Amino acid sequence: MRHSLRTGFSFGLTSGIITTLGLMVGLHSGTHSKLVVLGGILTIAIADALSDALGIHISEESENKHSAKEIWEATGSTFFSKFIFALTFLIPVLLLELSTAVVVSVIWGLFVLCILSFGIAREQGVSAWRVVTEHLAVALIVIVITHYVGHWIASAFG
Repeated sequence: MRHSLRTGFSFGLTSGIITTLGLMVGLHSGTHSKLVVLGGILTIAIADALSDALGIHISEESENKHSAKEIWEATGSTFFSKFIFALTFLIPVLLLELSTAVVVSVIWGLFVLCILSFGIAREQGVSAWRVVTEHLAVALIVIVITHYVGHWIASAFG
């Protein structure tokens, strides 16, 4: 896979996992509303995917070492990977009771993050356990913090 596509894909997928799970967990903890969680997922899939794509676009431009084609490849792969992956979280929310859907989504997201992290480690020739553990730790920190922020918002403003 070309560098520009790999950059956008890995960024979009990682951001799609961590941002969507954080939002889902926080909204669930704060509202317990399936409608609110569904709206949050769709918002992330559209607005945040476009935002991240523009962020990658500007970042790649600022390096001043990529062709216009490479920049647009990174931009497009960021958008599409985040957009498509964020939408996968709709499936459990639409099919399951909300609390179960959030648990299933966390498992799904962490599983995909493990696969991506393992692939990165193998490609770099470094310890897969170290890379996977590092990436999972960040994701779990986001999930725990957003869970408690959701509870705090519900108790302080609900």
